[in-house]
Amino acid sequence: MTLIDYGNGSPAIAGDAWTHVADGAVLPPDRPATISLERWKAGRDGLTGRNLPLGIRLESHERIEEILPDLPRFALIALDFPNLNDGRHFTTARLLRERYGFRGQLRATGQVLRDQIDLMKRCGFDAFELPAGKDAASAIAAFGEISVAYQPAADAHPTAAQLRHRQPVQAMAS
Repeated sequence: MTLIDYGNGSPAIAGDAWTHVADGAVLPPDRPATISLERWKAGRDGLTGRNLPLGIRLESHERIEEILPDLPRFALIALDFPNLNDGRHFTTARLLRERYGFRGQLRATGQVLRDQIDLMKRCGFDAFELPAGKDAASAIAAFGEISVAYQPAADAHPTAAQLRHRQPVQAMAS
């Protein structure tokens, strides 16, 4: 797995300080850790006193409404893309950033595809776990590759319509 960090506004390969902890496994005493939603729901009270950053992993069928009261407790939210046909977490990312004001790391995991990275970034993701065997240099090249956006997103990138209306209309030469 390769981690690409976009947290400072420029994509770069980064080391990963986080450990994804399986349900039932012991949390590391010296590293930030992510846990599943099920583990959070089952052990919320015992996890709130942890002195290290805590993150949560959400599968595509899990809804963010289940963690909204606890959102400030998470330094990282990892949203899993199980396959290329499941785009539910694009909406989840926008909701987390725009409606709920989440400012921690928002990480895309699972089937993070080069063709979708720029849109993931526009929706609010700032970290990307590439599956094993994926070319990090190619993924980094995908950032900003698309210069015109047709739909608004969580970023401040103007849409094609906004750009068009700011430019004077040029008369056609006859």
